[in-house]
Amino acid sequence: MRTIKSKWLATLLIGAGGFSLNAGAAVSETAFGPKYEPVAPVSLSQAQVVYYRDAANNQRTDAAHVYIDGEFHTGLLPGGYTRFCVAPGRHTLDAVIGDAPLYRGKTELKSVAKLDGGKTYFVRVLSDASNMSSGGVSRKEAEQQLQHTRLQVHALSRASAVQACDLQEKPSAPIYKDYALSGDVLFAFGKSGREDITAAGRRAIAELISQLHREHTTLERILVIGHTDPIGSQAANYTLGQRRASTVRQLLIDGGIPIHVLRASSVGSSEPLVSNCQGSRKEQIACNAPNRRVIVRVDVSSAQN
Repeated sequence: MRTIKSKWLATLLIGAGGFSLNAGAAVSETAFGPKYEPVAPVSLSQAQVVYYRDAANNQRTDAAHVYIDGEFHTGLLPGGYTRFCVAPGRHTLDAVIGDAPLYRGKTELKSVAKLDGGKTYFVRVLSDASNMSSGGVSRKEAEQQLQHTRLQVHALSRASAVQACDLQEKPSAPIYKDYALSGDVLFAFGKSGREDITAAGRRAIAELISQLHREHTTLERILVIGHTDPIGSQAANYTLGQRRASTVRQLLIDGGIPIHVLRASSVGSSEPLVSNCQGSRKEQIACNAPNRRVIVRVDVSSAQN
C-alpha cells in the first residue's frame, strides 16, 4: 500500500490487460450525460472528487474501472467524468483499465489519499495502461480538459463511501453603490494633492461623508477610484487618477471613515463617459469634464441580504 501526500489531490492508478469495451467499439451516447460545468463547493463535512478521463491521447477505449475504498464506483470511458463526495479522511482511489475478470482494483493497487473537508479534488485517469501511474491535477488544468468531457451515467455506483454532495451556494457577486465626485469640483486641472483640493471640493467630500453615515449603518468596503480624461499619456493619466483617489481616500479617513475599509485605485482614462472631444485644447478640456471624476464605490452587499 502506498500513501500519497499530494498538495492538490488524490491519486489514480492504471492497470494493464483485460477488457470492458472492445478497443475500437463505438460508445453509446446513452453512456454519457450533460457536458461538464464547474462544480460548486461542498460543505466542510465532505470532500468532493471529480474523476475524469481525457478524450485526447487515449489509445485504449476500455473502461477504466474506478474504485473507492476497494468498491466499484463507475467505469470511465474516454471523454467521461464522474463527481462524488465522501467523508473527509483517508480513502483509497484507484482507476484500472480493463481489469476484468480478476477486478484487481478491489484488492490490489491501493493508493491512499487524505481528503480534507470543504475541498474539491481533481483526478485524471492516465492513458498509459502499461504502467502504474499516480499524480494529481490542479483545478485550472483539470477544467481546461474537462471542457471536452461529459458526465458518465451508464453504471450504478456500489461504493458505500460515496455520499450525495452537500453543495454550497456560490458567493453572490458584490453589490455596489457609486457616489461620483466631479474632478473639476475637487481639483484644478491636472492637480491631485491634498493642498490642491478646492473649497468646493472639501464641502463636497464633507457632504458625502455625512451621506455615507446616514445611508449605511455599517461600512465594510469602499473603493475610491480615480478617473481622468484622455488628454496626455495613458501612464500619466493613470498616475493622476491614483493620486486623486489617494487624496480623496485620506480626506474620507480624516472625516471619520474607518481606514481599514478604504482602498484607492485608478483606471486612468480607460472608462470615459464622453469621447471624441474635438477642437482647441481649451475646448477639449471643457468637453472632457465629465470624464474627470472620482468614484466612491460602497459595497452594500450585506445590506441586501
